[in-house]
Amino acid sequence: MSIANTLRLLTKATGMTATDLATAIPRAGVNTVSAWLKGEKLPGRDQVDAIARTFGVPAGALLSELASTLDPARTKGEHSLLAAYRMLNTRQQGALLEVANSMAAGVKADDAPPPARPARKRAPAKRARRT
Repeated sequence: MSIANTLRLLTKATGMTATDLATAIPRAGVNTVSAWLKGEKLPGRDQVDAIARTFGVPAGALLSELASTLDPARTKGEHSLLAAYRMLNTRQQGALLEVANSMAAGVKADDAPPPARPARKRAPAKRARRT
């Protein structure tokens, strides 16, 4: 869900207007808050923190989709996996994590170079007898 959708839902749930929210957020006028609600602008870092405090939610909850869409390291498969994971209950998530961790450990073991063989101890060279 976009931050604009999240803000619209939160304002509706709490009965706040754009004016109410603008009053609670430093350096945010009604026009700016309206632009956030329409998805035309994004709030800054300090503003996100103030919004989170105003609604009593974690700032990460406001930015979760934004963060995942901006993360270039995530592939389409990772996004799909994360979405599926979020739909599971806590017990299912734990089981999935166990499977994923065991699979990852197996991959690491397969990719690792074979362990070095210990050096053989050589028998001392026989010395020629002096006669």
